[in-house]
Amino acid sequence: MPKDDLLHFEDMPPGKVFPLGPKNVTADEIIAFAMEYDPQPMHLDAEAGKESILGGLAASGWHSCSMMMRMMTDAYLLRTAAEGAPGIDYVKWKKPVLAGDVLSGETRVLDSRESQSRPGIGIVSLRHELRNQNGETVLESENPVMIRLRNPGSASS
Repeated sequence: MPKDDLLHFEDMPPGKVFPLGPKNVTADEIIAFAMEYDPQPMHLDAEAGKESILGGLAASGWHSCSMMMRMMTDAYLLRTAAEGAPGIDYVKWKKPVLAGDVLSGETRVLDSRESQSRPGIGIVSLRHELRNQNGETVLESENPVMIRLRNPGSASS
């Protein structure tokens, strides 16, 4: 994407919403992620998942975050003048993500300000929410992202 077409700090006012998903969650991907990164029984075996408090073959919370990251990347990050994130304020896994779930949600801009320490960079605070096909919230997260200003010195704080 040409640099002029990228979303910059000025394009990320509070209240802006980016839809996420949908994402179909398969048993195969849950097991593959778990085998590599979180090999607990409830993420590897459908029967173990059913016997756990999760109620079925469940994605690792970290897998859920990874799926959300992919949805964010597809929805807006690849067309944003982003410079990375300094961290995550919080992540909450509200309900299990089970094999067969269809995830969707949104990212909402909560606040934005120009960086005091990095000229030409703005800090945009984002809130992410994913829901399953039943409308139940499965994941909430908030974090700041550093985004280049299109016109340093002319954005409103």
